[in-house]
Amino acid sequence: MKKFSAKSIGEIGEEYTAKFLQKNKYKIVARNYSKRYGEIDIIAENDEFLVFVEVKTRHENSLTMPSDSVDKRKQQRIIKTASAYLAENETEKYCRFDVSEVFVKADNLKLVSINYIKNAFE
Repeated sequence: MKKFSAKSIGEIGEEYTAKFLQKNKYKIVARNYSKRYGEIDIIAENDEFLVFVEVKTRHENSLTMPSDSVDKRKQQRIIKTASAYLAENETEKYCRFDVSEVFVKADNLKLVSINYIKNAFE
Protein backbone atom coordinates (compact mmCIF):
# COMPACT_ATOMS: atom_id res chain seq x y z
CA MET A 1 0.00 0.00 0.00
CA LYS A 2 1.33 3.45 -0.94
CA LYS A 3 2.16 5.76 1.94
CA PHE A 4 0.96 9.35 1.53
CA SER A 5 2.47 12.30 3.39
CA ALA A 6 0.36 14.28 5.84
CA LYS A 7 0.82 17.29 3.55
CA SER A 8 -0.58 15.48 0.50
CA ILE A 9 -3.50 14.10 2.55
CA GLY A 10 -4.27 17.63 3.79
CA GLU A 11 -4.04 19.11 0.30
CA ILE A 12 -6.43 16.55 -1.18
CA GLY A 13 -8.89 17.22 1.66
CA GLU A 14 -8.77 20.94 0.91
CA GLU A 15 -9.38 20.22 -2.78
CA TYR A 16 -12.43 18.05 -1.99
CA THR A 17 -13.76 20.74 0.36
CA ALA A 18 -13.29 23.51 -2.22
CA LYS A 19 -15.26 21.48 -4.77
CA PHE A 20 -17.96 20.78 -2.15
CA LEU A 21 -18.27 24.50 -1.40
CA GLN A 22 -18.44 25.45 -5.08
CA LYS A 23 -21.19 22.86 -5.66
CA ASN A 24 -23.08 24.52 -2.80
CA LYS A 25 -22.87 27.96 -4.41
CA TYR A 26 -19.88 29.34 -2.51
CA LYS A 27 -17.12 31.27 -4.23
CA ILE A 28 -13.59 30.51 -3.06
CA VAL A 29 -12.02 33.84 -2.05
CA ALA A 30 -8.68 32.58 -0.72
CA ARG A 31 -6.82 29.35 0.04
CA ASN A 32 -4.14 28.89 2.66
CA TYR A 33 -4.41 32.48 3.88
CA SER A 34 -1.46 32.80 6.21
CA LYS A 35 -0.18 35.11 8.92
CA ARG A 36 2.70 34.40 11.29
CA TYR A 37 0.29 33.22 14.01
CA GLY A 38 -1.95 31.03 11.89
CA GLU A 39 -3.44 29.88 8.63
CA ILE A 40 -6.96 29.50 7.28
CA ASP A 41 -7.36 26.66 4.82
CA ILE A 42 -10.23 28.12 2.79
CA ILE A 43 -12.06 31.43 2.82
CA ALA A 44 -15.30 31.32 0.84
CA GLU A 45 -18.42 33.40 0.44
CA ASN A 46 -22.01 33.17 -0.69
CA ASP A 47 -24.67 35.86 -0.81
CA GLU A 48 -24.97 36.02 2.97
CA PHE A 49 -21.78 34.72 4.62
CA LEU A 50 -18.01 35.03 4.54
CA VAL A 51 -16.86 31.64 5.78
CA PHE A 52 -13.51 30.67 7.29
CA VAL A 53 -13.08 26.93 6.82
CA GLU A 54 -10.69 24.64 8.67
CA VAL A 55 -10.24 21.37 6.78
CA LYS A 56 -9.30 18.18 8.61
CA THR A 57 -8.70 15.04 6.57
CA ARG A 58 -8.49 11.49 7.91
CA HIS A 59 -8.53 7.96 6.58
CA GLU A 60 -12.01 6.44 6.54
CA ASN A 61 -11.35 4.14 9.51
CA SER A 62 -9.66 6.73 11.71
CA LEU A 63 -10.29 6.22 15.42
CA THR A 64 -10.75 9.94 16.10
CA MET A 65 -13.05 12.52 14.59
CA PRO A 66 -11.14 15.11 12.58
CA SER A 67 -12.91 18.02 14.27
CA ASP A 68 -11.51 16.88 17.64
CA SER A 69 -8.16 18.34 16.57
CA VAL A 70 -9.67 21.83 16.27
CA ASP A 71 -9.20 22.58 19.97
CA LYS A 72 -9.57 25.94 21.74
CA ARG A 73 -5.96 26.91 20.97
CA LYS A 74 -6.39 26.15 17.26
CA GLN A 75 -9.70 28.05 17.24
CA GLN A 76 -8.04 31.12 18.77
CA ARG A 77 -5.33 31.09 16.07
CA ILE A 78 -7.98 30.82 13.34
CA ILE A 79 -10.00 33.67 14.87
CA LYS A 80 -6.89 35.87 15.12
CA THR A 81 -5.99 35.12 11.49
CA ALA A 82 -9.58 35.81 10.38
CA SER A 83 -9.44 39.17 12.18
CA ALA A 84 -6.32 40.05 10.19
CA TYR A 85 -8.09 39.04 6.95
CA LEU A 86 -11.08 41.23 7.85
CA ALA A 87 -8.79 44.19 8.63
CA GLU A 88 -7.41 43.87 5.07
CA ASN A 89 -10.73 42.97 3.36
CA GLU A 90 -13.82 44.73 4.65
CA THR A 91 -17.15 42.99 4.22
CA GLU A 92 -20.79 43.60 5.06
CA LYS A 93 -21.45 39.85 5.24
CA TYR A 94 -21.89 37.79 8.36
CA CYS A 95 -18.80 35.78 9.25
CA ARG A 96 -18.81 32.14 10.20
CA PHE A 97 -16.25 29.51 11.24
CA ASP A 98 -16.83 26.08 9.72
CA VAL A 99 -14.96 22.79 9.92
CA SER A 100 -14.86 20.32 7.05
CA GLU A 101 -14.18 16.73 8.08
CA VAL A 102 -12.97 14.86 5.00
CA PHE A 103 -12.68 11.07 4.99
CA VAL A 104 -10.58 9.37 2.31
CA LYS A 105 -9.51 5.85 1.43
CA ALA A 106 -6.07 5.06 2.84
CA ASP A 107 -4.76 3.34 -0.29
CA ASN A 108 -5.63 5.96 -2.95
CA LEU A 109 -7.02 9.07 -1.17
CA LYS A 110 -10.35 8.77 -2.99
CA LEU A 111 -13.13 10.66 -1.26
CA VAL A 112 -15.32 8.57 1.04
CA SER A 113 -17.36 11.38 2.62
CA ILE A 114 -17.40 14.96 3.84
CA ASN A 115 -18.99 15.97 7.12
CA TYR A 116 -19.35 19.74 6.82
CA ILE A 117 -19.95 21.49 10.15
CA LYS A 118 -21.36 25.01 9.84
CA ASN A 119 -20.77 27.37 12.77
CA ALA A 120 -18.37 24.88 14.34
CA PHE A 121 -17.12 27.51 16.81
CA GLU A 122 -17.42 31.23 17.57
